[in-house]
Order: sequence, then structure tokens, then C-alpha cells
Amino acid sequence: MLETLDANTLVKEHLELSDYKICGYWDEQDEYYETITLHRPLEAELVSSSIGVTYKEPFLQPKFFLIASAVDGTQKLGELVLIYNENLEFINENWLLDIDSPMLEIQF
Repeated sequence: MLETLDANTLVKEHLELSDYKICGYWDEQDEYYETITLHRPLEAELVSSSIGVTYKEPFLQPKFFLIASAVDGTQKLGELVLIYNENLEFINENWLLDIDSPMLEIQF
């Protein structure tokens, strides 16, 4: 089922809801970023997917690479994991961003 999803459409719809902004991001070094604005246009590549089960219900978990077009090619901005219930209703998201990327607008 996950293989038939259009990754770009799924991620684009998700990002448009937040105007391509991530609020309240903590990086791997426990540094806090108030707002991170992602570069547009942005492409998504589905790299893995899994189906899990909690004590309540099953969930779907596609993982995407986020890729921005740059003058000298493309640049991976990070990864996004979206979590949906079995009816494809959004539950949660997990981000892993390349904070050093010049294609991210960061506010501390």
C-alpha cells in the first residue's frame, strides 16, 4: 500500500499545512530552534516504510528524504517520518534535519 503512495504529494500536503515551517525543533545535540523554514520547492523520496501495531491499533510509518534543488544540483535537507493510522489519518511526525544546510532558514 505504501509503495503506491505519491511521496511528493503526501509530503507537500503535509508541509503546506504548516507553511513549510517546523516549530519547536530539537536537534541531536539538544539545541532548540524556535522555527525552521524549509526551502521551496522541495522534493520527497520515499526511502522506507513500515507497518507497526500498538496495543490500540496498527499504524503506517513512511520515511522520506527531503531534497531541495540548488544551483549546483540537489541537496538533502533531512528526513521526515510521518505516522498515520490504518485509515491514513495523520498521527505524528519525526524530523531529522541537516541544521548546517544553507537551504534552511533558522530562527533561534
